[in-house]
Amino acid sequence: MCSRRSFLSGALTTAAASSLWGASATIQTRAEGAEAVSPTSGPKIKLGLVGCGGRGLFLARLFQQHGGFEFHAVADYFPDVANRLGDAMGVASGRRFSGLSGYKRVIDSGVDALVLETPPCFFPEHATAAVDAGLHVYMAKPVAVDVPGCRSIEAAAQKATQNRRVFLVDLQMHTDPVNQKVAERVRKGEAGRVGMISSKGISGGHPDPPKTATIESRLRNNIWDNDIAIGGGHVLVFSIHSIDAGLWVVGRHPVAATGSARICRKDPHGDARDVYSVVFEYPDGLIHEHSGQHLPNGNRGDLSCHICGQTGHAKVTYWGEAEFHVRGKKPFSGEVENLYTNGAKHNIALFYRAVAAERYDNPTVRRAVDSTLACILAREAFDRKCRLTWEELLKENKRIEVDLSGLKA
Repeated sequence: MCSRRSFLSGALTTAAASSLWGASATIQTRAEGAEAVSPTSGPKIKLGLVGCGGRGLFLARLFQQHGGFEFHAVADYFPDVANRLGDAMGVASGRRFSGLSGYKRVIDSGVDALVLETPPCFFPEHATAAVDAGLHVYMAKPVAVDVPGCRSIEAAAQKATQNRRVFLVDLQMHTDPVNQKVAERVRKGEAGRVGMISSKGISGGHPDPPKTATIESRLRNNIWDNDIAIGGGHVLVFSIHSIDAGLWVVGRHPVAATGSARICRKDPHGDARDVYSVVFEYPDGLIHEHSGQHLPNGNRGDLSCHICGQTGHAKVTYWGEAEFHVRGKKPFSGEVENLYTNGAKHNIALFYRAVAAERYDNPTVRRAVDSTLACILAREAFDRKCRLTWEELLKENKRIEVDLSGLKA
């Protein structure tokens, strides 16, 4: 591993963005951050990547473009997938691993940091092992599929801070400068008291593959969206972006949820609901309604969060236009530009700067855990068709086990 001293001698020493959670949060914009930071010389962070599918390969290219990283080892359950990314990143064949235990070999290969892009059920185990080994961690969302997993991630991140390591969760909605301006105006009270939030999570779905003796066929091509034990369900995998946006704008998490859901896809055997509706409650009476859909029906995708105030309304979004309107005043709007790419670029640069500047407060984790828990609260409420409180959810501490029997070690 490169030492912190040698790394700092050739890298940026400017501070990373401060806490992303509360209403007073200061968030560095892309103009100040991601595109501006592309080191071409000096020590590089040696990366290991676990989960080499579509998003993993996409992110690998962004890490490579940044210039501050080099890929040292990769792992995927499927050897062909690991080899494809290894070829693209120039990773030696002896440092390409497969099977369920491939992540352990990546950790032991001499990397500085671990990038996690597997199905979410594996995140708590992999992140904990990485932190225990003294590595920095960059991981996707959701942080887990159940409450115990969220607690494991929170504990791992706390240990990372204690051990002077960076731990970043790659949520993107808050990274956009236009979304930031809209959120700031809402927090300043320019739209009056917020009475309701309305968010959407609409995407095309995919059918369940033929049922087999193991879950191996469900580990490819995001099919695991359809299985709660593997991916947590669509509300965690997709809708978390717009639900998280609501938590980010108001700076707190809900205290209860009520909902209903069903499965509409043909010939299902995965248990994740593909249409669902939930209403979150906040202590001050604020209502946050969310609806989601995961069906291949040609419906226009939507990943947005609308905020309704006494005298104005606003929208933050993953794509399209973010807006802020106050009655009788000139409206504000602006295009949110390709967060799938630019949000990740911002977070990759933020990760690099945090390592370079020895910033170990790891501010992305707290809200990522809360947003994941909010989505779990929603899922449990709409699956049970009941009202469930945040306190009850945490007290239950329900663990969801994934059946790994028959898979390659």
